[in-house]
Amino acid sequence: MDAIFTRTSVRSYEERPVEEAKIERILRAAMAAPSAVNQQHWEFYVVTDQAVLKELSQASPYAAMTAHAPVAIVVVGRTQGLSAPQMRDYDLAIATENMLLEIEAQGLGGVMLGIAPHQERMDKVAAALGLPEHLTVFTVVPFGYPQHKSPQRDRFDPQRVHYLR
Repeated sequence: MDAIFTRTSVRSYEERPVEEAKIERILRAAMAAPSAVNQQHWEFYVVTDQAVLKELSQASPYAAMTAHAPVAIVVVGRTQGLSAPQMRDYDLAIATENMLLEIEAQGLGGVMLGIAPHQERMDKVAAALGLPEHLTVFTVVPFGYPQHKSPQRDRFDPQRVHYLR
């Protein structure tokens, strides 16, 4: 899968909308992720409203690019009825990585913003979306057609691999 080796964080986007079919494919990739005991507690908010994108851009000191993205997906998780609540963030991280890989595969670029576990950031995003209390914010992923894309650096380091034989 080439996307694993070509994906980089993209923070600047063309002023061009992302097609609905591509957004749906990205959401399908997210929901194809495994989750602990198949709890699938994720919810996804697709934001294209410029006022909301601007508000999301103020949720973190590192979120400014969101105001200029044509779309952002906010990944949230339910807090009620979970069989394995301690696995919540793992599940959401896997779903987000699937999204990022599909964003790359669709010829787009995006970045995962560090929102959780910073409560102040989570609260700002929740307020921007008007989330109900049973949902908590995990991350925001702004994306679009990249203005510029740097090549990925090879991060493989054999010194970090340990075989027990």
